[in-house]
Amino acid sequence: MKTHIIKKYSKILALTIVLGSTLIGCDDFINDLEPVGAVSDEYFNSEEEYDKALIGAYDMLQSTYVNILTITGAADDIIVGGDANNYDQPTLQRIDKMDQTPADNNQLRDVWKFMYAAMGRANYILEFKDKTEFEGKDEVIAQAYFLRAYFTFELAKFFGDIPLAVEQRDGVSRIQDKRIRIGEQYDVNRVGSVAKVYALIEEDLKEAITNLPVTPNEKYQISKGAAQALLGKVYLYHGTYDVTQFDNAATQLNIVINSGEYSLADLSTLFEKSGENGVESVFEVQYTSVEGAGWDCIQCSEGNYLPQNNAPRDFTGAVYKAGWGFSLPTQQLYDAFENGDQRRDITILAPGVGEYTPSRENTGYFSKKYLPTQENESTRAGSDPLNYENNYRAIRYADVLLMAAEAEVQSSGSIANATAYLNLVRARAFGNNTHDYPYNGESDLLEAIYKERRVELAGEGHRFFDLVRTEKASQAFANYNATKPADFGEITFQENKNEVFPIPLVELELANAVTRWGQNPNY
Repeated sequence: MKTHIIKKYSKILALTIVLGSTLIGCDDFINDLEPVGAVSDEYFNSEEEYDKALIGAYDMLQSTYVNILTITGAADDIIVGGDANNYDQPTLQRIDKMDQTPADNNQLRDVWKFMYAAMGRANYILEFKDKTEFEGKDEVIAQAYFLRAYFTFELAKFFGDIPLAVEQRDGVSRIQDKRIRIGEQYDVNRVGSVAKVYALIEEDLKEAITNLPVTPNEKYQISKGAAQALLGKVYLYHGTYDVTQFDNAATQLNIVINSGEYSLADLSTLFEKSGENGVESVFEVQYTSVEGAGWDCIQCSEGNYLPQNNAPRDFTGAVYKAGWGFSLPTQQLYDAFENGDQRRDITILAPGVGEYTPSRENTGYFSKKYLPTQENESTRAGSDPLNYENNYRAIRYADVLLMAAEAEVQSSGSIANATAYLNLVRARAFGNNTHDYPYNGESDLLEAIYKERRVELAGEGHRFFDLVRTEKASQAFANYNATKPADFGEITFQENKNEVFPIPLVELELANAVTRWGQNPNY
């Protein structure tokens, strides 16, 4: 099924969901809508209706470009940039310096409300999972569990101990398989700790894995390997709070590696159109440019505006087009790549490729993995530059290898496996095995893996969360401050505060939860 069909069905679904429920974080105008089409409680009478609802849940993946845009600029390796003369994205530019507050809306509030709305779409399916029987329904429900897990994980990474409706089911705590209806948001509380949130996500993924196919029918659909990889990743994050979870992470990630379903792709095309949904793609968010997009409903777009965000301002060049000049790689990141590492030219667009207007705190570098090309522009529908067709590689095989290597070292696993996984990634980067670990005097295997994640996954939205979960954030930002240009602002990362982001104050107020949930610590 093509991506534009996802959008068509999701618009139908959005109307249907609104009729029966509201979601945490939704504005009051929802309550004023008149019913259009089927009433939500009367839905799910056929396989087609389950499929439409599932497509609606998948559709919300496309809004996660906001998550990537926001978190990429939070890391030490990327400066937010933007207009040098105006704070055109003040929330992003405050996040860049770790100076965000509960009053910040824009992207932080978008992450909160889009991900809760996405969970609501998955919960809509799960609430009626037993209503109608048909062949293949177990796979539909499994996909819904994966999607709910993915959206919940996004919220937990950003906001920590989040509010969820929880129940006991089959002897364990589970997220409730139901929507949050009007008024019920006042009874929902924080889970109790981020570790408990991870445990809830893990249960969803374990249930999903049972009924997911190894090879889905459509490229956008979830595979068993994607769910196993995400479960391994959640266990890795959980390991920060419970070291026994590293064993579970190693087990799940090794299952993905040993499945033989994935391999490392050619670096030269990995982030090109021809490299989408390739052998390295474990889980990929699909985008298309066939329908225009507008600012009045940015989350309604089928396309990705990360490319426009990343491109140089007023740029003139033969391959890439002009953009807004955000997400600028730092000199420190450029220098982190060793000589001969092919990934530097895949990751960073360096000076000399064309004329451009400098961004705020201009470094002279631009994030190359997601840039709009002149070819993209010629086929893109609409006038607002919000709908590029560049897919987002949410989980790729190189990430799985490095997560597995880390889990092996952190657990009672195999050092030989960890070394082999690290060297697979390095051999692809250098084109041979002459830079295998141990290298350049690097004798700490875990530290080598962390350094490899930095350069392998640069600009893809993983760095900040990696720093937080490995408790290296404070030192990384201190290192940046010590080596930054004198006229660049300092990053004021505070421990026991900036590991997560503030819950937007307006969301606390809408849920009448200023006291009940409280704000995240020290905001």
